[in-house]
Amino acid sequence: MKVFIIGVSGAIGSLLAGNLIDRGDEVAGLVRRHDQRTELSARGIEVDVAELADLTADSLVPLLTGADAVVYTAGSNGGTREVTAAIDGEGVVTALEAAGLAGVSRFVLVSVLPEAGRGHDLGEEVEFYFAVKKLVDVTVSMSDLDWLILRPSLLVDRDGIGTISLGPAQPHDEIARQDVAATLAELLHEPRIHQRILELTQGSTPIARAVLANVP
Repeated sequence: MKVFIIGVSGAIGSLLAGNLIDRGDEVAGLVRRHDQRTELSARGIEVDVAELADLTADSLVPLLTGADAVVYTAGSNGGTREVTAAIDGEGVVTALEAAGLAGVSRFVLVSVLPEAGRGHDLGEEVEFYFAVKKLVDVTVSMSDLDWLILRPSLLVDRDGIGTISLGPAQPHDEIARQDVAATLAELLHEPRIHQRILELTQGSTPIARAVLANVP
């Protein structure tokens, strides 16, 4: 399988690339800076350099052509409204359209568990971030593509434990980015799970078994 990752230089995107390469898959991706290309190319990742916000669907098509799946992991992490709208909103819509034009039917979006961060004073920018994420989830879910939306709970930087809780609805908790990436890799290799929204948090079920449990 050849997977194109938008956000391949980010925490989850980079971890996902490693998981897929270990499985023998081909990985390509989009980065913003030329200096990021050197490190990723050394890992066997085919890299294109461009500013996502400057790309149109038509200009993105040549980069996606030949891929079996597109994974969108880029995110603003609740930054300014302008960046959130461009990356978490318009960027996803552009990538979704480009995937269809390029003949790539499998489109996987890393979103966010709606309750993540609740109980804290999030501020207007973060509230805007959650609103944009929700609207984009709706847009993707209305697509005719073979889409999948993964909503992880609060992301933390620690070693993955290899066990998760995965399903249509999960309680707000937290999960290691390593486990999110490993779950994405497993989902990409399970074509029977498609046109679904799945929520993900830490749990006690091994990742492969948790994914298999969600096969219709």
